[in-house]
Amino acid sequence: MRKLTFMGGIHPYDGKDLSKDKPIVSVLPKGDLVYPVSQHIGAPAVPVVKKGDRVLVGQKIAQQAGFVSAPVYASVSGTVKAIEPRRVVTGDSVMSIVVENDNQYEEVLMQSPGPWETLSREQIIDCIKEAGIVGMGGAGFPTYVKLSPKEPEKIEYCIANCAECEPYLTSDYRRMLEEPEKLIGGLRIILRLFPNARGILAVEDNKRDCVRKLQELARGEERISVRTLQTKYPQGAERTLIYATTGRQINSSMLPADVGCVVNNVDTIVAIYRAVTEGRPLLERIVTVTGDAIKNPQNYRVRIGMNYRELVEEAGGFVGRPEKIVCGGPMMGFAMFDLDVPTTKTSTALLCLSHDEVSAMEPGPCINCGRCVDVCPGRVVPSRLADYAERFDEEAFVKNNGMECCECGCCSFICPARRPLTQEIKSMRKIQLAKRKK
Repeated sequence: MRKLTFMGGIHPYDGKDLSKDKPIVSVLPKGDLVYPVSQHIGAPAVPVVKKGDRVLVGQKIAQQAGFVSAPVYASVSGTVKAIEPRRVVTGDSVMSIVVENDNQYEEVLMQSPGPWETLSREQIIDCIKEAGIVGMGGAGFPTYVKLSPKEPEKIEYCIANCAECEPYLTSDYRRMLEEPEKLIGGLRIILRLFPNARGILAVEDNKRDCVRKLQELARGEERISVRTLQTKYPQGAERTLIYATTGRQINSSMLPADVGCVVNNVDTIVAIYRAVTEGRPLLERIVTVTGDAIKNPQNYRVRIGMNYRELVEEAGGFVGRPEKIVCGGPMMGFAMFDLDVPTTKTSTALLCLSHDEVSAMEPGPCINCGRCVDVCPGRVVPSRLADYAERFDEEAFVKNNGMECCECGCCSFICPARRPLTQEIKSMRKIQLAKRKK
């Protein structure tokens, strides 16, 4: 079978062998839980509890504020200790609800609204909205908004992003192996929202065991198929995934719905399944703790709000002092300066490396080799865009399609001069996006 892919891309060391054979392990937090009210794109949620209140697992502690927003729920039972700014992985201070864990894990009564096959489109959307589900691949866009396009009848493809192309990450892989029924079930529920759509489970060919398992479960499903993608980074990026599976193209000014597509990550789809069939809000997620500096790399089922330092302790601690700790993967994650920060809905991985190869590199002058152009999935000229960004030439940056960069990091990875191309472009894109918001 022909392997689906896109133009450009790279093949970095994937590091998945460290944790891919480690089954998911459930962990319980030991200390306080910290819930930032902004764990998503859009307006921060508004606290509906106060200091001294006792909360239960599954109780709403912050209410959605506006259309693009999402509520937050307690993942443990205990007492609200404070509502105050706390540091998050980016280093920013975000208003947060701090809950002192009583280790009882008493739950509120969670009930399904009924068999999902009998629910209306509005009821399913409301379940997803109330559950506080957001894009769990890292984007954090409220899922109910994504599933509410203006013309749902024009959606032709509902794509499950099972690529997991980011090096070192194996949480989606373990999900597909251990809970494939929930993934298929979640995709069925999404398809109920779009009567004219077909479901695609898009899996890279380095996960052949997942392909076989999903094909077996999808056998007999008229509207669901499994498509094998070529293993290449960034195969799982939204634009490249849509192109690889459907041949359709989008740019920075478009949404997937503009070409009849809806894309959701594996963890997000499983969360949808649990919300609709169990009435369970988003309380936990799978996090990969890995890297050569970790004693026992593992995939953990983590209650949202748990401290990252506790995850490192669960993994046996460090082998030696790590030179670099990254939240997420090495390509699109960002370096952390402190482990005493909470996990959130968008926490995918904790990568701990013994050596910081990037910081040790000395950038040199561009040699005009064109390698950055060859690997760029956005088909722009990264070296030129980085020059414009360095000179703050905003007009030239925009004119030369700087906003089409997806910040995947391919150009920085391949550059023989070790220039921080992605970082320069990303900084200018951030400026332009802020101006557009104004």
